Amino acid sequence: MQTLLVTGPGGAGRSTVAAATALAAARDGQRALLLCGTDAPLAEGSPDPRLRIARIDSGAEFRTELAALQERGAALLGMLGGRPLGAEELTELPGAEQFALLRALRRAAAAPGTDLVVVDMPPLHQAVAALALPAQLRRYLARLLPAERQAARALRPVLAQLAGVPMPAQWLYETAARWDEELAAVQAVVEAAGTRVRLVAEPGPAAGTALRVGMLGLALHELRVEALVANRLVPPGPAAADPWAAGIAAQQRAFLTEWGQNLPVHELAHLGRDPRGTGDLEVLGAARGIAPGPAGPAPGPGWSVEDRLADDGVLVWAIPLPGARKSELDLVRRGDELLVAVGPHRRIVPLPSALRRCTVSGAALADDALRVRFTPDPRLWPKAR
Repeated sequence: MQTLLVTGPGGAGRSTVAAATALAAARDGQRALLLCGTDAPLAEGSPDPRLRIARIDSGAEFRTELAALQERGAALLGMLGGRPLGAEELTELPGAEQFALLRALRRAAAAPGTDLVVVDMPPLHQAVAALALPAQLRRYLARLLPAERQAARALRPVLAQLAGVPMPAQWLYETAARWDEELAAVQAVVEAAGTRVRLVAEPGPAAGTALRVGMLGLALHELRVEALVANRLVPPGPAAADPWAAGIAAQQRAFLTEWGQNLPVHELAHLGRDPRGTGDLEVLGAARGIAPGPAGPAPGPGWSVEDRLADDGVLVWAIPLPGARKSELDLVRRGDELLVAVGPHRRIVPLPSALRRCTVSGAALADDALRVRFTPDPRLWPKAR
C-alpha cells in the first residue's frame, strides 16, 4: 500500500489537490482512501465506488481520548480527590489536531482493501512538525520514563493490593508503554518506503521561500518528496494577452523552471474560479501525472556514514540538506546524540555505534549536504595489532 501526504504553503489549494488526486487514482482503477478534515471537498460523499472518504474530527477525537484516559486513571483520581470531567465540559485544546491526524493516519494504514491513502495534511510547516512528532515524543518518553528504571516492578502488584488502588508509578509506566506502542505504529507509517510527500504550491516568491524552508525540514527528517503540483497556473500565450495576466504567467513560468530542476512538477491550470464540486475535481484530476503511479524503488539512504578512515583517519556523517545555507545551521553533540538545526527545524538523533567512539572534529556544507567529521577517540577505539 502507498501513502501520499499532500501539503504545501497555506492557501495553495492542497485540500482540493488532495481530493482531485484521490479521485483520479480511483478513476484509474486504484482502491483509494482520502483522509481529510470535516470541511474538505467532496462533502457530498464519494463519487466513485473505489474511493472511500474518512474525515478527521479532532474535537471528537480529543473528547474520546481524554474520557478514556480518565477512565483508566479513575482509581488514582479518586485517591487524589479529583472529579472526572464530563464529555460536555471538554473543549479541544491547541495541538489536538496533530494527534487526531496521526491516529487517523495509523488507522488508515491498517485499513484492508486499500491501494492508496491520500492524506490532506496541514500547511507545510505544520505538516513537518506533525510528521516529526512521533519520533520526538518517543525520545521524550524514553528519557523521562526509562523502562529499565521501573524500580520494584515485582512489588507493585502487592503494594497496589494493600493500598486498594493502582500505584501511581505503575499506572504511569503502563500509560507510557501504551503511548510508545501507538507512536511507534505511526512512526512506522511515516518512515515506510511507500510513504511519500506531494507538495502543492502556487508559483510565486512567497511560495518559493516557504517551499525552500519546508523542504529543508522534510529532508532533515528524511521524508521523501514525490512531486510538486504547481496549482492555479495562468495560461501563457494568447490566453494571457492582457499585460497583467501575461506578467503573472511569466513569473509563474520562471518559478516552474527553477522548481523543475529539483523535482517532478505537475501543472494544474487556473479554472478562473474557485473549484466547486466533483466536476471541477474531475477536470483537475485529468491533468497528466496527477494520479500517482507505483511507488518505485525504496528511497536511498538518507543520513549515511562515509568510511574514510583509510584516507585521512576520519569518519564522515553525510546529512542531505538541499538548499540549506550555512547561516541557518547549528550542530551540537550531547553525549551519544547529535542535534542538527536548520532554520526553524530541529532534529536530535542517536549516533551510530561507530561514531559514539569518536569526537566531532569539524563540519562543512557543500553540494547540498552537511558533512560532519568524526575523529576516532584513541581511548575508545580498538587499537590495531
